[in-house]
Amino acid sequence: MRLARHSYTTIRSVQGPLLFLERVLEARMGEVVRIAFPDGHEAEGEVLKIEGDVVLIEVVGESRGLDMDHSRVLFTDVVKRAPLSPAVLGRVFDGSFRPIDDRPMFIPDRWAPVAGFPLNPVARERPQDLIETGLSTIDGLNTLVKGQKLPIFSCAGLPSREIAAAILEHARAGTQDVSGAASAVVFVALGLTQHEYAYYGEALERMQGDFVAFINLAKDPVVERLLAPRFGLTVAEHLAFDLGRDVLVLITDMTNYCDALREVSTAREELPGRRGYPGYMYSDLASLFERAGRIKGTAGSVTMLPVLTMPEDDITHPIPDLTGYITEGQVVLSRELHQRGIFPPVDVLPSLSRLMQRGIGKGRTREDHRAIANALYMNYATGRDLRRLEAIVGREGMSDADRHVLDFADAFEREIVHQGSERRSIGETLDASKRLLERFKLGGS
Repeated sequence: MRLARHSYTTIRSVQGPLLFLERVLEARMGEVVRIAFPDGHEAEGEVLKIEGDVVLIEVVGESRGLDMDHSRVLFTDVVKRAPLSPAVLGRVFDGSFRPIDDRPMFIPDRWAPVAGFPLNPVARERPQDLIETGLSTIDGLNTLVKGQKLPIFSCAGLPSREIAAAILEHARAGTQDVSGAASAVVFVALGLTQHEYAYYGEALERMQGDFVAFINLAKDPVVERLLAPRFGLTVAEHLAFDLGRDVLVLITDMTNYCDALREVSTAREELPGRRGYPGYMYSDLASLFERAGRIKGTAGSVTMLPVLTMPEDDITHPIPDLTGYITEGQVVLSRELHQRGIFPPVDVLPSLSRLMQRGIGKGRTREDHRAIANALYMNYATGRDLRRLEAIVGREGMSDADRHVLDFADAFEREIVHQGSERRSIGETLDASKRLLERFKLGGS
């Protein structure tokens, strides 16, 4: 435990996870403090704000039991840091980086600030090369590439949990890396119920490749919900840029993260922005998402798949809206497809991967990938438009050509979008798509 440089008993007030300390001589933003309770136990905190000699501290953990006259705050002169080592692989931690897998804490090789290090934009390499998720709607039509950040927009009641678990089990860093030995997955789960925790625990046990998980339960302190993604990304950067691995960071659910951000902002009595969320939510989300990428001259990469639930199914809500500005596309889930028993219920028309072209084609997936994807999009979009006409005039009032495209749209959803729990390689996805196009004589070769 580090020696304190200053200690104070001048606590002015405690408001939920926030502690106001006055008459502080020296402090710095982000500094870690230790809070000694009257009963002898300690909690950790972090300096959030400094105004004159008054310091605002965010308590990591439970603040109940703090006595303003008999509690002591000790400043450590260090910022929040994460322990790093290859031994982190295969481990499960809570939102404060404490082991919850019944194994002892590893001995770190070094420590790094959880906020990460500023990355010169000139040093960034353009994202490219396939990250294979095993889902046809992503790999074939909205391809994820190394270094990209591609969010999944879900709605309440849709199987985002099952999709996240499927990606956990099936993701590969490329078509040549069948074993996933050179890749790793960092899984960050926020605000889980015990049932969800058990579900993801089973998925982690089935994983074949290397992983590290950070699990924050709904009953855990809200501050840990803000720390867990930063711990996960710091580990991902170490695995990618120090050890040369391709790392996929899967975070679910970013809506819980943003709600925690709003809760802390409200406790700080800050002026709210849209729908009560803090005005700095955009920059806060950007500080997470922009840590994905590749660095010139470095073999590894950090790729992000954040999952978020759109409140009230509203894609213009601040959380998906701001996320869309920062990231390179989105994968949108459909309530209509889910009600028809299609899994994963990905609506491919509003979904988009802006960097898809960087990860497909000859030498990466297949030379005919772009042509097959274009043919699927064009004919499926036409079929979706014809469904509105069918609702007005009926199928009998439509031409044979229109009914043919309608049948294609139905078959596309049934055979390509729907794949159940099976994993499809990119080759299997393209072969199945090509057979479907040939059967309906719609091109794509």
